[in-house]
Amino acid sequence: SMGTACSTGAQHKAPHEADTHLDFCFLEHFPLGCCVFNQPHALGALVAASVGPGASSDAPALVMMLTKGRANCTWIGRVMMLPLNPCPASLHLPVLPTGTYAILAPLPAVAGNEGVGRVLEVGPGVTALRPGDWVIPADAGLGTWRTQAVFPEASLLQVPSDIPLLCAATLSVNPCTAYRMLADFESLAPGDSVIQNAANSGVGQAVIQIAKATGIRTINVVRDRPDLPKLVERLKALGADHVITEDMLRKPEMKEIFKSIPKPRLALNCVGGKSTTEMLRHLQPKGTMVTYGGMAKQPVTVPVSAFIFRDVRLRGFWMTQWKKDHAHDKESLSSMMDTLCQLVQRGQLGAPACTTVPLEDFKEALVASTQPFTSSKQVLLL
Repeated sequence: SMGTACSTGAQHKAPHEADTHLDFCFLEHFPLGCCVFNQPHALGALVAASVGPGASSDAPALVMMLTKGRANCTWIGRVMMLPLNPCPASLHLPVLPTGTYAILAPLPAVAGNEGVGRVLEVGPGVTALRPGDWVIPADAGLGTWRTQAVFPEASLLQVPSDIPLLCAATLSVNPCTAYRMLADFESLAPGDSVIQNAANSGVGQAVIQIAKATGIRTINVVRDRPDLPKLVERLKALGADHVITEDMLRKPEMKEIFKSIPKPRLALNCVGGKSTTEMLRHLQPKGTMVTYGGMAKQPVTVPVSAFIFRDVRLRGFWMTQWKKDHAHDKESLSSMMDTLCQLVQRGQLGAPACTTVPLEDFKEALVASTQPFTSSKQVLLL
């Protein structure tokens, strides 16, 4: 279970003989750091080592060793932090939170989609990575909640080592989703507008920043809450043009917004239910609404008139599926990551709002990540 600690000296199984022709990556992750799982598709038993509270955190803690053949490695290094997502995509376990996500790894399994590592050594067959490189998961389901693992080189993507550590650790999921939805469904130009709900989510914050960097205006819908003024201020500091509550979607004040910016051609839905129906009313004729989440656990309801008289388009998006569809198109993936990293380097894209929590309080972090009105990603400090 996730609460079982294990020492760095724990025994591990060597990869199967059939795997010895590959060049592997021995990687220490941004992990929870306290589990042992047997994961055959990840080449043997992968041991997660617990680290004491006195461990230093002044440098990247994720260390990777690329080796040739059988992975007879010594488990080394330390870990610093682990990003947590309330979305079950990052958990990969059927017990948290609902077991209804499209990817459920066979148990026992290692949870976690996000993390960043640093290459320590490379084997003779490794061509794209060198010692010192920072790397992130190339695809979903890598299982980053551990300190050490063995991976093929193709499972990882290099990122610049001069970007903030939190940005690197959270780059592979939310910013990629935001980027693809802004790029793939409508040909948006500077001055166009986008409307989105769940604007305070990790994806929502990335949408605001990427849109701002490209001259696209954003209308950002959030739920009403006691600290609404603080949230509005924070989202506008990121570049949001307008921040409104779900109740405002049907009020006359919306007409005032559209006096200064055009009605949106693209709507991004992460909620479902009434919020989606009301947001759809403001979409331009022939506009597109993309659904990438369902936080309300309610269906998307669309009036027949929206189809007949305004010819709106309803689409869905899942970053995991996009990566599967583009598995043989490395240029698309590398181009996207290059663009996002350049935005980070220019200060136009930052990590989502985060709350740091000591590792020993990981249970509280898990609970906090599922609470209503949570606008901050929980990050465990190791």
